[in-house]
Amino acid sequence: MKLGLFMMPLHDPARDYMDVLREDRAAILLAEELGFDEAWVGEHYSCRTEPIANPLQFMATLVPVTKRIVFGTGVLNLPQHHPAQLAGDVAQFDHLAEGRFIMGVGPGGLGSDFELFDTFDRDRTAMMVESIDTIHAIWRSDPPYRIRGQFWNVVVDRQVQLHLGVGPMLKPYQKPTPPLAVSAMSPRSSTARLAGERGWGLISANFTPSNQVVTHWQAYCDGAAAAGRAADRANWRVARSILVTPDDAEAADYLARERSSPGWYYAYLRDNLRTYRMTKIFKPVESMSDDELTVPRMLEMMMISGSPTRVLDQLVALVDEIGWFGTLLLTHKDWDEPALHRRSMRLLAEQVVPRLRRHMQARQAAE
Repeated sequence: MKLGLFMMPLHDPARDYMDVLREDRAAILLAEELGFDEAWVGEHYSCRTEPIANPLQFMATLVPVTKRIVFGTGVLNLPQHHPAQLAGDVAQFDHLAEGRFIMGVGPGGLGSDFELFDTFDRDRTAMMVESIDTIHAIWRSDPPYRIRGQFWNVVVDRQVQLHLGVGPMLKPYQKPTPPLAVSAMSPRSSTARLAGERGWGLISANFTPSNQVVTHWQAYCDGAAAAGRAADRANWRVARSILVTPDDAEAADYLARERSSPGWYYAYLRDNLRTYRMTKIFKPVESMSDDELTVPRMLEMMMISGSPTRVLDQLVALVDEIGWFGTLLLTHKDWDEPALHRRSMRLLAEQVVPRLRRHMQARQAAE
């Protein structure tokens, strides 16, 4: 089992932007120091609470100061970009990172970005599929390019001058392409099924209750079976909100504060998704009302917290409920108390994950 860091990133909009960027870089550098395997960063253009517009640009600043950690986009919202632009940007980053890259993609998840890029009423899933097919077609071919689709065309024909090197588009460092992954939130996610059909990696979101996370893998397996593929659990990443403290009382006291960053995080997500009538994502049962989605209840359902022993017990229970998976992703929260969050990452990496890996290996062997 690998360990990764997933950053939307989500921050208090009152914070100074430069402080936020420094903190996000510091979190990834700490992850590198602690032996984390992956670091994922999201893309949002029109949101002060999720303020990284270009994750490739942001992660490029970390390539020269890291050696082992693999970077992932969490995610590139494909309907918001021309495929030719992304093909070039991703290929360049893949070279800068010398292959330490996973291409996380999605249809988009922020309403203000839908409005900004005029995709609100469009079939964003179809756009996502066409975009990735177009990008892959660019990478596996040479000019002239005559790739036409429903949403975009990629044409470099009359201006090709091969003797001058004019016309060819950059191919990625990883051959034939960087690995792909998508995220899933909703129960029985259609995106999870699509990932299974295509053989892509799958990330289950941290704000989905564990009993609904199971349905992501079920949908993935359904898609894989329909396409005649074998579903490999190693391609499954499960994100969780985790806080490790020296004892249970410290975690409980911190989370009980009205403005703890995990509490603020879940209140923000709840209020945001309520706008789009998407609160079912948070609910372990369909009959649960929106009024029951209080911050304490959401923390109880979706926060793994306490001493290393208690956190290990909760993670073991998660594995026993959903089965083994390839990567555990720690979801980054605003460092309202930097020392507490840094220590939590260290305790997770050094005291919890090694023992969890042994349990995971036993589960794999039993299957």
